Amino acid sequence: MKLSKHLLLFIIFAFSSLVLLAQPTVQPGYFMFPIKPGQRNFLSGTMGEIRSNHFHGGIDIKTDQREGLNVHAAADGYISRVKMSTYGYGNIIYITHPNGLVTTYAHLLSFYNPLAEHVLQEQYKRKTFELELFPDKNQFPVKKGDVIALSGNTGGSGGPHLHFEIRDTTDKLYNPLRWKFSEVIDTTPPEIYTLGINTLNIYARVNQEFGRAEFRTKKTGSNFVLQDTVYGHGLLGLELQTIDRLDGADNRNGTQEVTVYINNKLTYQHHIDQVPFALNRQLSQHINYHVFRRNGRSFQKIFVDYGNELPIYTALQNRGRINVHPDSTYQVRLVAKDSYDNTSTLSFVLKGQKPEFSQTLSKQVKQPKVDYEVIGNILKISATDTSATPRNVELYKGNRKLVLVPSYTRNSVSVNLYDLRAGVPDSMNFCGTAYPFGFQQVIPSGKAVDFKNDYAKIEFAKESLYDTLYLETNLEDDVYTIGDYFTPLHQPVKVTITPSTPVIDKSKAFVYYLGLGRGRGLAGGTWDGNAITFTTRNMGKFKVLEDKKPPVIRLLSKSKVQIKFKISDDLSGLSSFNAYINGEWLLMKYEHKTATIYSEKLDKSIPLSGEVILTVRDNAGNEAIYKTTI
Repeated sequence: MKLSKHLLLFIIFAFSSLVLLAQPTVQPGYFMFPIKPGQRNFLSGTMGEIRSNHFHGGIDIKTDQREGLNVHAAADGYISRVKMSTYGYGNIIYITHPNGLVTTYAHLLSFYNPLAEHVLQEQYKRKTFELELFPDKNQFPVKKGDVIALSGNTGGSGGPHLHFEIRDTTDKLYNPLRWKFSEVIDTTPPEIYTLGINTLNIYARVNQEFGRAEFRTKKTGSNFVLQDTVYGHGLLGLELQTIDRLDGADNRNGTQEVTVYINNKLTYQHHIDQVPFALNRQLSQHINYHVFRRNGRSFQKIFVDYGNELPIYTALQNRGRINVHPDSTYQVRLVAKDSYDNTSTLSFVLKGQKPEFSQTLSKQVKQPKVDYEVIGNILKISATDTSATPRNVELYKGNRKLVLVPSYTRNSVSVNLYDLRAGVPDSMNFCGTAYPFGFQQVIPSGKAVDFKNDYAKIEFAKESLYDTLYLETNLEDDVYTIGDYFTPLHQPVKVTITPSTPVIDKSKAFVYYLGLGRGRGLAGGTWDGNAITFTTRNMGKFKVLEDKKPPVIRLLSKSKVQIKFKISDDLSGLSSFNAYINGEWLLMKYEHKTATIYSEKLDKSIPLSGEVILTVRDNAGNEAIYKTTI
């Protein structure tokens, strides 16, 4: 069917209108700054900062290092959601506005009436501190500037402040600094600390070596440079460690935008200005997850990795990857920009250089040894050799043998490279010693796969992985190793294990995630006979432990106005707490950062008097009871 010109123009106009409707209109002055409006304010956090598993979704407004500042409604609207929680946002209010946007106010100390009284009534009605309510549209209307709460430090807050967000009805997070609040002054450009360069295929090299390399920057005037020319070859991916500071504050904030020009041609850009809440965990593909998990340093990838569906990238050429050819010169310029359009530039020269074998020796080497790691699809074997002439590494798969010739040698450590897509080997041999690999199975991304061996069953969902996983597992001293701590998961995996050591009381035994240090996190699990099944968003080490100790309760203070306790548990963590006075339920508010609970009466005119019984349970069902009299 042939469309008329007018109909075609109408369709184009309608589609364009829909695209425009998807973006909020930034009306100057529509939103009021929620803390001390009209006065100079300071931020401790901005949109797009790197958190442990998500982008920071709003701005953190300083509150003079104290609690109790008035929190104002940013615009007309109504309170559409309110939540009380011991973790995360803590006490939070959501306000829906006529323009379709929603503002959130988190880590609050307390709410203002009539909301405060309504929440208290519901807590007593449901006999719970943690609560989430969705009031009717006409129940709690607010006007721009109304005081709705007092600022606090509840939930996962690391200090007194107000966390403020702007969302749409689909929970897409928008950068509040789009609205250019006059209360915040920022004329300070971002700082660029370090450039990372990754080799992305087996032929790639950075300064004649395979793997990731870091280069510290040097500031010259208002911009940054690398002091030396970088030599490269093959497919490379850049990373940038950059932070932003606002005027009058030392906090390290996020840098929202990075743009790349190669030989003056725009090749890449990301802008962390709007992030769908449902995709926020894909932060782990936007950053170098391995480096972040190892030492807490945040490097943003300046290319789009596989499995990354964040809608923050534009101007992509080859997904941001640079294909470096021998005898070619690339003038690279990276521009970092903050929310107030302050910019900094990093410039350097990248020259193409064909890989060549080179060797340096070390007198410190006493005996041969071998180690390996998987980088993308490439198996990198580092063979330490005592010989002046580097020896080959032999790979075996069944009866088949493949000889790997060293690519280069640094300080008597020869690097041997193999593309695992050609087949996963069983073992390797170096200097007459066999070394088995731990590879169990190749798990592709985007496909549901069930894996099973003698001690574990692992069910990968279709969206569990971002990229192909060369799965390694191990069981030693009742510790189950599944993959490694540095591999991110997008969706959880389901794991079933059968402990080799008999479990005495299964009702108190669960799986715990061991991480890297001494910390233990409850992964939970359900028993079926002698097997326990749990789900996890982390890869690494797990162990079944029995929790037989009840929580600990300590009375801190008591009066006719309030009673306060300190409660803790050493393994499975607290599950519930309930207090009764003379048989009547008494609301106890919980602050996990100080491990304290404290009472709030429903009727403030009636003094606390009589027998108080506090019952605290942990996640293993252990129970502690404390009795006292006021």
